[in-house]
Amino acid sequence: MKALTPSILAVVICSTFVSAPSEASSHREAPNISRFPTLDSTDFYVFNSYEQGRGDFVTLIANYIPLQDAYGGPNYFAMDPDATYSIHIDNDGDAVEDITFAFNFKSMLPNDNQGVQLTVGPEGNQRTVSVPLKNVGGVAAGDDSAANFSESYTMSMISGAQRTGEATVLNNTASNSSTFSKPLDYVGNKTFGSMSDYQTYADQFVYQVLIPNCESMAQVFVGLRKDPFVVNLGKTFDLVNYVPVEGDSAPGAGDGGGFPGGITQSADNDDLADKNVTSIAIEIPKSCIVGEGNGVIGSWTTASLPQARVLNPNAKFANNAVNGGALTQVSRLGSPLVNELVIGIKDKDTFSTAHPKDDAQFLDYVSHPALPELLNILFKDAVNTTLDTNFETLAPTNFPRTDLITAFLTGFADVNQQATVTPSEMLRLNTAIAATAQADQSAFGVAGNDLAGFPNGRRPGDDVVDIALRVVMGRLCHPIPVNGEDTDLGLCTPEDANTGTVPFTDGAPVDATMMDSAFPYLATPIAGSK
Repeated sequence: MKALTPSILAVVICSTFVSAPSEASSHREAPNISRFPTLDSTDFYVFNSYEQGRGDFVTLIANYIPLQDAYGGPNYFAMDPDATYSIHIDNDGDAVEDITFAFNFKSMLPNDNQGVQLTVGPEGNQRTVSVPLKNVGGVAAGDDSAANFSESYTMSMISGAQRTGEATVLNNTASNSSTFSKPLDYVGNKTFGSMSDYQTYADQFVYQVLIPNCESMAQVFVGLRKDPFVVNLGKTFDLVNYVPVEGDSAPGAGDGGGFPGGITQSADNDDLADKNVTSIAIEIPKSCIVGEGNGVIGSWTTASLPQARVLNPNAKFANNAVNGGALTQVSRLGSPLVNELVIGIKDKDTFSTAHPKDDAQFLDYVSHPALPELLNILFKDAVNTTLDTNFETLAPTNFPRTDLITAFLTGFADVNQQATVTPSEMLRLNTAIAATAQADQSAFGVAGNDLAGFPNGRRPGDDVVDIALRVVMGRLCHPIPVNGEDTDLGLCTPEDANTGTVPFTDGAPVDATMMDSAFPYLATPIAGSK
C-alpha cells in the first residue's frame, strides 16, 4: 500500500469527511431529547480540582439547555420544575451508581406567584396588571428586589441505587435551609451594570454544603455560564465546508506549513462563541466519594421526568400540568460525543434512557463502528480514482476495535480503569492522579502528555472534538506520549490505521485559559444586551 504523503492525506481527509455529522458534544444529540431542551445535557465534566489549594477535591459539572442565545428573552432559560437532574458516581466498578446527587427546581413569582403588578389607568378606570418582564429594574449583589422571577432548588444525596437507596436532603449551611437559590440569567448590562457586576452577583450563589459522613464541606453552584464547548458547527453541517486537518506546522503557528488547504485554528471557527448554558456544578472532597474501590470513579449525568403528564387546559404559572408515575430517564451523558458519533440513530433514544450496567446492548457500535466504514464505502473509490492509489480501506482495520472499547467502555489500565471492570459508558477519573495547573494543561489530555486530562475524566479546556476525531480514526493504534515517552498501548498496530497520526481538527481551539481558574471554573456568561 502506497504511503500517505501530507498532500495526499489532505485530499483524503477532505473527501472522507464530507457528510460527517456535527460534533457538538451533546447538543440535541438524539431525536427525542431535541423535544425537551430543558432536559438536554450538553456537556459533562469530571476532574480533579485545579484551583489552588483544592487538590483534595473533585469537581463535577453537568451543563443543560443547549444553544442558549443570551438575548433569548423575555423568559430566558429556566430549568424544568417537574424534572429531576442527577449526577451519578460509581466507585466500585459495577456500573451501578453508589452515590447520586439529585436536583429539583422550583420557579416562583413574587406576591404569591402574582408577580410585580402596576396600577394602570386614570382614577375611576384603573386596573392592577402584572408586568410581562422578569425584572422591573436593576439587579445587583445584595439587591434583587427588582426581580420578577426566581428559581430555587433542593439537593439530595442518595447512597446506593437512585431508585432504592437512602436519600438525604442537603442543607445550605449559610441559612441552615434545604433551599438553594439560582441567579437570574444575564439579562443584560442595563439590568446588571457590567460583566464584572454580573459575576459578583452570581458569586453569591456558590454555597457550602455538608454531605453525610464527610468531614469537609462540599460546594455547589447552579446558574448560567458561558458555553465552554467549542465546535465549528455551521460549516460542518454544510457538508464539512473545510478540510478538517491542521493547516499550520503547529496549531496557531500561522505559517501554512501543515496540510495544504487544511483548516487553521481560529476563534472565528467556534459557532458556540456567543452561546450560554445552565450549569450544575458541585465540588466534593475526594475522600467522600471514592468508596472502597481503587480511587477511580465512573460518573454520568441524567435528567428524568415523571412517566405521565396531563396538561392543564386552563394553564396557570404555578399549575400548567399534573405529573405522575415512575421517574423516567430521558437524558444521559457520560463521555462526550458517544451518542453523536458512535450510537446509531435508531438507538439514540434508547441510549438516552439506558443505564450503564445495560450497555452491552450497544457493544457492536463500539467494536464495529459504522462511521469509519461508512466514510470508506462512500469515498474510497473516489479517492483511489483521484489519487491513482489502491487503498484497500481508509478506515482502521482492527476488529473488534479494542482501542475504542478501551476508550469508551473500560478505561485504560493504570490510568482510569476501575478495579472491577464492567464494560459500560461512563466518564472515568483517577482521583489519585494530581491535577495539572491551569497554565500547564494540554488541551489534548492524555494524548498530549497530560495524564490529568481527557479521557482521564474531562476538564473544560480539553479539546474533545479533535481528540475524538483522532481516536475514531485510529490514533491509539500508534504510540502516544506517556510521561514524556512514546508508548505503545498494545491495543492495535500502526498498520491498522492509515490515518491514525493525522492531526484531525475542526479548527475551533479551546484550552484551559479560556475558563476561570476557580470553582465553578466556567466563564461568566454572555450578556443578553451590552
